[in-house]
Amino acid sequence: MSTNLEIKQAKVAEVATVAEHATSMIGADFSGVTVEEMTYFRAEARKADVYIKVIKNNLLKLAVKGTDFEIISESIKGPLIVAFSAEEPGAAARVVRDFCKQNEAMQVRLVVVGGQLLDAGALEAVAKLPTRDEALAKLMGVMKAPVTKLVQTLAAPHSKLVRTFAALKEEKEA
Repeated sequence: MSTNLEIKQAKVAEVATVAEHATSMIGADFSGVTVEEMTYFRAEARKADVYIKVIKNNLLKLAVKGTDFEIISESIKGPLIVAFSAEEPGAAARVVRDFCKQNEAMQVRLVVVGGQLLDAGALEAVAKLPTRDEALAKLMGVMKAPVTKLVQTLAAPHSKLVRTFAALKEEKEA
């Protein structure tokens, strides 16, 4: 077996493993991006726990086969960098969006979330998805609101009675 074939198989296996566990994927054309800019992009992706890979189109098609990202097989054309989000669906979209704002050479071509291929314009909407912590905080706020309102409603007559007695006491003392 040739060394080149083993390297390709290892790349396919690596991307396939990531794709199996990923929640979203962004594909972008990176033509015109300099090495320094790409290094910065990779560093930002690492900070956000986003997997970035430049891989040949044929190998990418093999890697995503049998995953939620298999739907991109027809859309893969030209030079492509893929960004996979493992935990939060919006993480890769935020990293790519922020980089594209700084560098117009990178153009988003593929956005996949939940097994659905979205238009490249959906990048902004995906990037605005809340993080896990934000979603949990909102959920807890929604769950806590009725209980808080109930306690306030039940306590209102008692507190009004106490304020009335306090006002009567002040009136008699004056």
